[in-house]
Amino acid sequence: MTIFTFVFKRFFRQRSNLLFLLILPVGVMFLPEGEWPPIPLGFQYYGILLMFIAAKLAGIIMQDRYDKALLRLSIAPVTHFQYLLQNLLAYFLILTLVNIAAVLTGVIVHGNNTPSPVLLFIIYSFFTLTALGFALAWISLFHNKETAFAVVSGVIVLMAMTGGVMWPVELMPEVLQRVVMVIPTYWLAEAMRVVSFDVPVEELAVPLVMMLLFSAAFLLLGSRRRIS
Repeated sequence: MTIFTFVFKRFFRQRSNLLFLLILPVGVMFLPEGEWPPIPLGFQYYGILLMFIAAKLAGIIMQDRYDKALLRLSIAPVTHFQYLLQNLLAYFLILTLVNIAAVLTGVIVHGNNTPSPVLLFIIYSFFTLTALGFALAWISLFHNKETAFAVVSGVIVLMAMTGGVMWPVELMPEVLQRVVMVIPTYWLAEAMRVVSFDVPVEELAVPLVMMLLFSAAFLLLGSRRRIS
């Protein structure tokens, strides 16, 4: 059994994980429209949920480190790069299926009030990479699994609040408006602004590129070989 397929077996072994993959992503799409942005709130808040699901998935790697599985892997005919690559590919596939289910649910529930489903899927796909990279980098900073998850929950909420997901960045002081540009959720909010308002779709390129840059930076930080 490859590491890629073993990820699915391990994750779906716990039925509680279905809450993250099915109930919450589908349920959030039933949120009504708000005054800001002019789309159903579920599409805006789904990005936050993606970060929580990514952190849950990355917990598999942290559990391997805690159980000394990575130590045993160091003497196996599998490189650390292969281990990470197969894990991340499995996580990305899982989240891609969740993205499809979420977008389709939003289209069914909200109909004509839904922005372009194709553009939404593209945005979520790019942000999926960012969320996975962030989760991998985050768990690389901690030894204790419980501590990592306890702290990351607050960090994700803070990033959503300051990054323009929960309210417009323009409501914050001008200095903070510049500072939050180094937060990945800011670029998710910018991408959602493009599909929400009458903005040329070409402007979507900048947020997507920024998400890729964040993904690369996070993956480089989180992929450091750490077996202790």
